[in-house]
Amino acid sequence: MASINPHINFNGNAEEAFNFYKSIFGGEFTKLVRFKDLASADFPVSEREENKIMHIALPIGKSVLMANDVPEVLGRTNENENRSKIVISAESKEEADRLFNGLSVGGQIEMPISDSPWGTYFGMFRDKYGIEWMVDFDTNNKGII
Repeated sequence: MASINPHINFNGNAEEAFNFYKSIFGGEFTKLVRFKDLASADFPVSEREENKIMHIALPIGKSVLMANDVPEVLGRTNENENRSKIVISAESKEEADRLFNGLSVGGQIEMPISDSPWGTYFGMFRDKYGIEWMVDFDTNNKGII
């Protein structure tokens, strides 16, 4: 079965964001590559961008959350976009509360975590880095949302 692993683009603060996510989820980065690590005659990297993140990966359960800093030449990432959210399926109400309360610090809560009309324990927010999250615990163990 295929798996889905979210990938996030940042405007130069991927490392800061991922250290924050690591503080909430735990674990260790399985990959951390800076632009300077790939610099060559064919791929020149400016001093301004050499320490930015080319690729970072943090395993979370059976998935991997990945990201990079977008090179300035490609423009800025829209930090207010609302096309996608990362969904966390918690294994307990306590875990859902811990993740929701930890990740939403400094962010904007869109829907406080509580029992939802569709029968799950659910909450939604945009974190302090502009990333949108949904946290869900299915109290009936019927699967994701």
